[in-house]
Amino acid sequence: MLSHDDNDLLTRTGAGAPMGDLFRHYWIPAVLSEEVPLADCPPVQVRLLGEELVAFRDSEGRVGLLDEHCSHRGTSLFYGRNEDCGLRCIYHGWKYDVDGNVLETPAEPPGSDFRKKIRHKAYPTKEVAGIVFAYMGPKEEMPLFPSYEWACVPQDHVYVTKVFLDCNYLQGLEGDCDSSHLSYLHRSFENGAVHFENDAYAADGAPTLEAVETDFGVRMISLRRAGVDTNLFRVTNFVMPCQGFIPGGMEVLTTHYFVPIDDTHALKYYVICNRSRPLREEERTLGKDVGPDYKKKRHIHNHYLLDRKAQKKRTFAGVGSTFFIHDACATETMSPIYDRSKEHLAASDVTVVAVRKFLLNAVKSFQAGDEPPHIIRQPSENKFSHLITISEVLPAAVSPEQRLAERATE
Repeated sequence: MLSHDDNDLLTRTGAGAPMGDLFRHYWIPAVLSEEVPLADCPPVQVRLLGEELVAFRDSEGRVGLLDEHCSHRGTSLFYGRNEDCGLRCIYHGWKYDVDGNVLETPAEPPGSDFRKKIRHKAYPTKEVAGIVFAYMGPKEEMPLFPSYEWACVPQDHVYVTKVFLDCNYLQGLEGDCDSSHLSYLHRSFENGAVHFENDAYAADGAPTLEAVETDFGVRMISLRRAGVDTNLFRVTNFVMPCQGFIPGGMEVLTTHYFVPIDDTHALKYYVICNRSRPLREEERTLGKDVGPDYKKKRHIHNHYLLDRKAQKKRTFAGVGSTFFIHDACATETMSPIYDRSKEHLAASDVTVVAVRKFLLNAVKSFQAGDEPPHIIRQPSENKFSHLITISEVLPAAVSPEQRLAERATE
């Protein structure tokens, strides 16, 4: 369990909070490219780390991320006019570019240079693989964007989307760091028999777990008995500050970002990448359980459409067959910010504990003046061949260490 103080330290991400300041030193998702699809299209409201912002794509295709409230009298720029390479407030016509420069103050006297004395809050953005990332920290400390595998393949090999979460970001992130729940939460039944993509999840519900600290975060290893002479070997990764790298077979890599909207809400960004081919149209969806507003149709306010009959006969959770709904039900119902001083941790929580420890060490070291982990400064550092995900059945004679070493050279 965590103390109240440590729980607050990890879960509070507003401006001025230690974890919030740490988050602001990384590139984090702000909005999907599809939300600002065209030059001069309508702006969109963005709430990120507790800040009220507005995103817009200007006449040259650049994406700006500005404080939502006009520097003049505070009117929302969401209602502004996106025109001629700037966002214009509807109240008095003040106009801002993507860098926060005040371009025009038309209600001021002719010849006034008052606009030059003002700089509107604006955050740098970078558009990668269909996501607009923002850097919200000190500009002189802005890092390079990490060249993850999904960021380097052709655009048609990647699908991105997001889903709204009714809870603190850490609850969602911890779900990605917990391999034990796969044998239970996502279980389904066919003709009375337990069914999984791999029968090892049903056969061995108490995997052997290991956590290894790395330069990027924590490598999490699970080993399940898959047969008399075989094991299911699974490797996932927690990557600073809020990512889970999840295996999808040899060709597919799934990355989740758990991005704080504020302390009690988050967005789960999905990045699904096929290493070898373009994704098919049917692979570019999370299914029918999410609406065009990125909100779940099964959610905490309708009890995820819980079906008790289905829970007895078809699925372990009874809230449909979609994995992200299962995960949301498990993590959102803990409360908006779970009080971890109340929990009773067990052997199945080894990897979750390791991730919490890493995050606590990172934020406390950051408070002491150290540079956060996994900040990329030099192109020579921007290589991640050791950020490996695996989900495969191995002969029992092959050790996890041996297979990891083999994958690192493939």
